[in-house]
Amino acid sequence: MEHDLAIEADQLVKRFGDTLAVDGVSFAVPRGSVLGLLGPNGAGKTTTVRMMTTLTEPTSGTARVAGHDVLREAAAVRRSMGLTGQSATVDELLTGRENLWLIGSLYGLDRATIKRVSDQLLERFSLTDAGGRVVKTYSGGMRRRLDLAVSLVATPPVLFLDEPTTGLDPRSRVELWDVLRDLVREGTTLLLTTQYLEEADQLADDIVVIDKGTVIAHGTPLQLKDASGKASLVVTVSRAGDVATAAERVRAAGLEVHVEEAARRITAPADGLSDVTRIAALFDGSGIDLDDLGLQRPSLDDVFLHLTGHRAEQTADTDQETVEVDA
Repeated sequence: MEHDLAIEADQLVKRFGDTLAVDGVSFAVPRGSVLGLLGPNGAGKTTTVRMMTTLTEPTSGTARVAGHDVLREAAAVRRSMGLTGQSATVDELLTGRENLWLIGSLYGLDRATIKRVSDQLLERFSLTDAGGRVVKTYSGGMRRRLDLAVSLVATPPVLFLDEPTTGLDPRSRVELWDVLRDLVREGTTLLLTTQYLEEADQLADDIVVIDKGTVIAHGTPLQLKDASGKASLVVTVSRAGDVATAAERVRAAGLEVHVEEAARRITAPADGLSDVTRIAALFDGSGIDLDDLGLQRPSLDDVFLHLTGHRAEQTADTDQETVEVDA
């Protein structure tokens, strides 16, 4: 139902001169859920976020955030949401705590509330010990965590995250994922743009794939994986000399096999766990030792390849930012 939606995009269009950056993008995000917005470089993800956060006006179409229209109620939208962009926007000459105080003051919060919220956010993002240090001494991961903390000072019900973990090391990325999961459990609604497909798989309830400014797919991670192809049975043989015999056993079970000799791996299209059980029984007592036997679904990278014709680049998405600034 409409009142259960935290974010709505309705036929958003954005032109920069002769360039059509976003072409009729529509989606809806239920309260307390996570939408992953995926797409290759220049697909229109960042431009879509900028329209939804009142940083740029749509050429046509509209959007609503926490029930407020981004065109008619821009101030209410800004009070209802937080935004973390691709680059950290905290002041490097201030301490972490001073950055939080600055934003709290701009929101008009009283001193007691700012102190309480700052303490909570510094603890939540593992920055308590670093709160008194100037930000220019922070690591990249610490700056990113502080940037997200700053966006939460006013406890917004909706949070937009544009490539939030770009440039973070794997440990910092996982730590940030844990924080985001906690926020969702507490009721925050997230819209996340990312090219880390594992990130979307880990966090998103639904995924919208954009290419060339247009939505080309929408569904849960599992639905998108299933749409890109069947799951595969993967058999990894312990000894290279058994690969051919193992492949014949799988082939005799009525499956079309693909053999990778160097990897000692046999793959075959499978309908589900029933095929895994059936093939496992064939090797029981056969004398052929297996390192692994299981079901492998298409990855989100496979989905990307299936939908766009190429794999996702692991670089920041610039969309039409340069065009927009110069316009």
